[in-house]
Amino acid sequence: MNVLAFNGSPRKEWNTATLLTRALEGAASQGAETELIHLYDLDFKGCKSCFACKTKGGESYGKCAVKDDLAPILRRVEEADAIILGSPIYYGTVSGVMKSFMERLMYPYMTYNNPPQTLFPRRINTGFIYTMNVTEKEMERSGWGQHVGFNKAMLQIIFGGSESLFCYDTYQFEDYSKVVNDLFDPEKKAKRRKEVFPLDCEKAFQMGARFVKDKKGDTTDL
Repeated sequence: MNVLAFNGSPRKEWNTATLLTRALEGAASQGAETELIHLYDLDFKGCKSCFACKTKGGESYGKCAVKDDLAPILRRVEEADAIILGSPIYYGTVSGVMKSFMERLMYPYMTYNNPPQTLFPRRINTGFIYTMNVTEKEMERSGWGQHVGFNKAMLQIIFGGSESLFCYDTYQFEDYSKVVNDLFDPEKKAKRRKEVFPLDCEKAFQMGARFVKDKKGDTTDL
């Protein structure tokens, strides 16, 4: 069993990375081998629209043809039993590096059939962990749900299953006194960090554990 997690945050030891680490710990608790990959460590760009992955009879049909740091990572995804993506919300969407990763990860497998079909060779579970500076109510008012809903739908089409975990109102700075900040209440942020963030970490742990349990109980592939 092999579970990969992808950190779309530039911070390697903060909210998103912590939740991904806990998810992998959950997977490891069920016997899986795990790895956390920091996307900001890799030199790659998004889809270049070469359409090699869509060319009939081409050697890269169904696979990304671009040769860069992401190429071996994408090959490892095909061997994974589950993948978990994680990103902070920047201006209403995932980080730029995560968006580029998602283009390269999903587009080669998506066919232009009606309805769209997948060229991914089997069914695996996928998860998406979102961290954000706003509260639950603020997210509802913002309309961001449409964006994350689209991500979930595409992951389901391509890989066969997906679930999302939302971590709201995150503690953004180690010391709020050092930054210009009239918008947020540092004491409320600290309180939520102490009381709610551990619960989110437990949800992430259970996600990872559940993915491995589901795979062990699934004897069929796509």
